[in-house]
Amino acid sequence: MKIEQAKQIAGKAIEELSHALEAGHSEKLREYLGAMARFHRYSLHNIMLIATQRPEATRVAGFNTWKGLGRFVKKGAKGIMILAPVPYPKKSEQREESEKKENPIRFRAVYVFDMADTEGKAIPQLGNTEGDPAERTERLKEFVSGKGLQLEYSDAIHPALGQCSPGKIVILPGQSSAEEFATLVHETAHAVLHLGEQSARTSKTVRETEAEAVAFVVAESIGLSARSSVDYIQLYDGNKETLAASLERIQQTSAEILAVVA
Repeated sequence: MKIEQAKQIAGKAIEELSHALEAGHSEKLREYLGAMARFHRYSLHNIMLIATQRPEATRVAGFNTWKGLGRFVKKGAKGIMILAPVPYPKKSEQREESEKKENPIRFRAVYVFDMADTEGKAIPQLGNTEGDPAERTERLKEFVSGKGLQLEYSDAIHPALGQCSPGKIVILPGQSSAEEFATLVHETAHAVLHLGEQSARTSKTVRETEAEAVAFVVAESIGLSARSSVDYIQLYDGNKETLAASLERIQQTSAEILAVVA
């Protein structure tokens, strides 16, 4: 059954990532975080499916979606299997509610195609910031404010680039625009993920790994260089326990921030 096949592919991807991290290799981690950046609107499960079946994919869509954009899937192109939710058929309200309680979400296997496997009308490319986050920093500051957090700049936190505490984020002044943006994403991730009970349940390694992974995904998605983020993950000894258990939180937080700034 194709749904079971898809689940097996995603499960194998997590297993391979665990083995790679256990061996001290971060290439596979960078590959999956890069996929999160390119496909941040997809669920973690589908991101893993895309990255496993077609790691070089840059932009995917279904056959009819490409057709609507004036592009056509090349003959012989191999699709990428993902899972899509299936809407419930229209029935009596009582029967529909009963089915939803027994099985809240149903899925089916569908196929999408990478843009490299299509031809036709040119598709506008996403803008590359070339190291400048531009107005995205202001959008991120608005997001921070909307979370009820006060943003301050202070030299007193040196040599730290940023700090997050309940109700407040402090950023070291004098950073480049790209560094400031990445630092603010990192501290915002801490605010979303790690304040309160979650902080008591996790180690510093887990918290730093998650926050810097979010910074990597967001920066990569908008075109900023995020190589230092990968080094930072290695510095904090990210391993299979910290990353494999945290991937979904990383994906969801990255998607939440990108929905505002991208």
